Amino acid sequence: MLNTLSGRFLILTVIFVMLAEIFIFVPSVARFREDYLLARLERAQIASLAVEATDMIAPELEAELLTNAGVFNVVLRRDDMRQLALSSPIPAEIAATYDMRDPSGPALIRAALGTLWDQSPRIIRVIGTPVQGGGQLIEVTMDQMPLRSAMIEYGLNVLLLSAIISVITAFLLFLAVQTFLVRPIKRVISHMQNYAEAPEDARRIIEPSAGVRELRDAENALQMMQTQLTSALRQKDRLAQLGGAVAKVSHDLRNILTSAQLFTDRIEGSDDPLVIRMAPKLVGSITRAVHLCESTLAFGRADEPSPRLARVELAQIVDEVVESERLAAGDYPLSFAEDIPATMNLRADSEQIYRVLSNLVRNARQAVTATGNPGEICICGEEDDRLWRITVSDTGPGLPPKAKEHLFQPFQGGVRKGGAGLGLVISGDLVRGHGGRLTLLQSDANGTTFEITLPKADFALSPETV
Repeated sequence: MLNTLSGRFLILTVIFVMLAEIFIFVPSVARFREDYLLARLERAQIASLAVEATDMIAPELEAELLTNAGVFNVVLRRDDMRQLALSSPIPAEIAATYDMRDPSGPALIRAALGTLWDQSPRIIRVIGTPVQGGGQLIEVTMDQMPLRSAMIEYGLNVLLLSAIISVITAFLLFLAVQTFLVRPIKRVISHMQNYAEAPEDARRIIEPSAGVRELRDAENALQMMQTQLTSALRQKDRLAQLGGAVAKVSHDLRNILTSAQLFTDRIEGSDDPLVIRMAPKLVGSITRAVHLCESTLAFGRADEPSPRLARVELAQIVDEVVESERLAAGDYPLSFAEDIPATMNLRADSEQIYRVLSNLVRNARQAVTATGNPGEICICGEEDDRLWRITVSDTGPGLPPKAKEHLFQPFQGGVRKGGAGLGLVISGDLVRGHGGRLTLLQSDANGTTFEITLPKADFALSPETV
């Protein structure tokens, strides 16, 4: 019971109702005491009317009238004259006097608590105003114990009634909680368990139907989460299938490129000046393609291979990337600017850095040529005591909002129509493998700038978030 929502509501309701009744109990007992004493005054006034009817009254009748009124004697004041109407022996001295003509609330509460606390028999005097204009003042003496007993009995009745009310209220609240909260929550839990059995099945996604606004909001949030998860799982399955297909293609392509590599080795022996100048670049390109196919096959099994760190000249890598992109640009009015210090040597994997720069420069070239206007691509390098920094900037139109939002997410950050959006993802993974960061510094109508930062310290070679 204590571990259920409705059970805790039931117990807490009983406790809170009882606490509320306790706060009500004290003033209600004080009011009961006031009514009790006023009733004794009224009875005493009625008993005194027998004395007014005749001058002589039998002692037995007087004792009976006092017993019925519950007092020992009755004093009336009329016309500024004090008259003992009825009297009998008082068993003890008067211990306290209470004026009921115009008592304040705090005074009534203090007197009631004092009566309940005092267990000893006491004689008290009570003063009040006669009803129906029967005089100026009426005064009686009485035993306090019957008053205390009546107050205790009244208090027990109030507490019993409060307990019954609290139990009934708690039971009704229990039913309400079961109907409006527990059952809808159990329905949501059932939907979650059903969805967990087959999250790829879109038919198991919850349909919000709760009438309570808060539960409806929870169901809407759950529906959105389940929809996104189902879509992600489907996409993951497609990516797994695509990865298998790419691995097969890369395997066959590697074999083809290996054969092509054998032919290029023979071409290198030619005496043609043009062949002599172009053959090393062709060999380098085919070698990189073979390595890329092997890396793709390795990626299908695990992750990007760890970088093979060595000292490499950044200027030489940038020259190869720029020359390759110049050939791809052809006669398009696109200029390339290189600002790389000749002494800037990185501690990195030359093949992976080439892939990163090639992806960034290729994206920049495609962005500029898509505008149909002349443009420029600039590659700059600088270093300090801690970092190597490489920036690739262009004068293109900038990235669209969707590409910025999903910049490093595969198949979502593509800019060109038909593009897969894998270039930046791969580049980011490769830079992270060096312990660095790939960051978008600027992308607006004036162009786009990416920055690569690589740490110089060996201990910094740990993955960081791109």
